[in-house]
Amino acid sequence: MPVRASIFLFCLVWITMAQLLAQEEKEKTTALKDLLSRIDLDELMKKDEPPLNFPETLDEFEYAFNEHGQLRHIHTGEPFVFNYKEDLHRWNQKRYEALGEIITKYVYERLENDCNLKKEILPVDATEDEPKSFIYMSEDALTNPEKIMVLIQGSGVVRAGQWARRLIINEDLNSGTQIPFINRAKEEGYGVIVLNPNENSLEVEKVPDPAKKPSPDASDEPAEKRERKEERENKKKKDFYEKYRNPQKEREMEHIPIRENSSPEEHTLYVWDHFISKSLAKNVFIVAHSYGGLSFVNLMIQREAEVKNHVRAVAMTDSVHNVWHQEANKSIRDWLREHCCNWVSSPEPLDTLVDPMLNDCPRVSADREESEREERERDSEWEHKARMKTALKKW
Repeated sequence: MPVRASIFLFCLVWITMAQLLAQEEKEKTTALKDLLSRIDLDELMKKDEPPLNFPETLDEFEYAFNEHGQLRHIHTGEPFVFNYKEDLHRWNQKRYEALGEIITKYVYERLENDCNLKKEILPVDATEDEPKSFIYMSEDALTNPEKIMVLIQGSGVVRAGQWARRLIINEDLNSGTQIPFINRAKEEGYGVIVLNPNENSLEVEKVPDPAKKPSPDASDEPAEKRERKEERENKKKKDFYEKYRNPQKEREMEHIPIRENSSPEEHTLYVWDHFISKSLAKNVFIVAHSYGGLSFVNLMIQREAEVKNHVRAVAMTDSVHNVWHQEANKSIRDWLREHCCNWVSSPEPLDTLVDPMLNDCPRVSADREESEREERERDSEWEHKARMKTALKKW
């Protein structure tokens, strides 16, 4: 009897303890659910965006160009990594742009030290305080009696001496810069002029005007246009705040245009008037990539007789010119057919005629389908072969 009573008592205690533990677990679960209900899980998932402060030299970035002209990490030997911080695309993009600015300065140094080009300030009569641009020229660019080569890049972030920033960073200097063309041209006896058509303004930080009042809602701007603008701005802000807990505020900048060089077209015309047309060379040869082709056609429209008298041939690569939209006359279209060739993206064999119905100037295959375009820097290695082929062998 005592044994049975002990067993019964043990079971009773065990059941009671189990019930108490279950009740305690239930209370904990309820408390946890209540806590979670008061926590913004989306807010917890947000990241703190790092400050938009980046190195100012290649050494500080811990990158360098090796003997093959490839950008490599100085410790690991690995190529440049865009996604340095996971899920922080804007920060990674700003980092990429900061590296791009350093590379621009690096290319300038190479043009001056390795290619022995000299910098010419624009406008030629610029005052000390006004915004300025510049081009690069070989020592004999204006005195070479026989021939000069003029290089005109496309639009975008690239500056003098560059075809494509993306190729410089991801491939090598030979693929993305104009340095191989400059060296080869000098070896072949050409004077060289390197244009800088995208250096159009001086960027300065905008100073807020405390006296300036915000525009009233009832502005002259059409309501529909204003609503679309507000919608885009609100979406941009929303995207930032959805991803980052503390999105970094960018400095507000303004651009002061450079006199007579405020656009690629203006720049090309200015360099023609003050440098190319004054050269002693009997023969001028031009290599124009992408928007550079449009700038050249605009130059022809503005200075038709002079261009016809000096320019012997034009090699374009993936040019975006349009003689009809630019309103080029028949004599210009006829001249382009005789003196110009545009190498374009195509899977056809090299030099195969393509788009024969577009008869402003011959379009021929560059023997490769169109490669990836990024930040309007359209370029690839085959285009360099096309430029060299036309600029240095056929001329």
